[in-house]
Amino acid sequence: MPKPKLKATSTGGSRRDKLASFEAARKRDQRRRTAGLLAVCVVLALALLAYPIYLFVDDYRARSATLDDIGASISAAGCDTPAEDPASGNQEHVPDGTKVTYAEFPPAAGAHYASPAPFTKRFYTMADRPAVETLVHNLEHGYTLAWYRDTMPADEKDKLEQISKTFAGDDYTKDKFIAAPWSEADGAGFPAGKNVVLAHWYADPSAPTDAARQKAVRQPCVLVSGPAVKEFMAKYPYTNSPEPNAA
Repeated sequence: MPKPKLKATSTGGSRRDKLASFEAARKRDQRRRTAGLLAVCVVLALALLAYPIYLFVDDYRARSATLDDIGASISAAGCDTPAEDPASGNQEHVPDGTKVTYAEFPPAAGAHYASPAPFTKRFYTMADRPAVETLVHNLEHGYTLAWYRDTMPADEKDKLEQISKTFAGDDYTKDKFIAAPWSEADGAGFPAGKNVVLAHWYADPSAPTDAARQKAVRQPCVLVSGPAVKEFMAKYPYTNSPEPNAA
């Protein structure tokens, strides 16, 4: 005789329902966590891809900008008339590590180390700036040097770095430019109230080695000005220097 089937108790059915409900909730929560983690990964991946693109675009914009687009106008920059003082130090090399006392601070000419800073670097901070005596050698080679006060506001430093990027080529006729910081430790005498000093070592192009005709040219400015840099470099081109054909 067949045994009668036993009916599931209400307690057993309730337990199974609770377990099934718990498992369904657990899976939904797991799916939400997985979806959230995937979303975070996608955002991070997009950010990692976007940042190099942003840097490329920002660098391209800086390289494509003209000096007229950057910083204050000439009239608003608070620039003095360029001062032309007698220059000294033509081909006067001193041993590396020697501290030179210049006639003006920051200098536009004078004794210097035997090797200049590399042509490929155009903007320095205090963390990576070469010795002053190294940069003076660049002046002898026709560079325009924009000395800037190391305590200058950050937004002004950014503008000066933008200016430096407009010279990021390898053409000696327009790319001999360096911006470098100046601190009190380098020597007192940075013009009061000024934040930038444009410097050029001038030599008569018809007799570039004639020291008697050489001049240390400096133009202090309150604000960074692309137009002022443009005007200064047009008036004192790299060709009018003691050694214009050197890197």
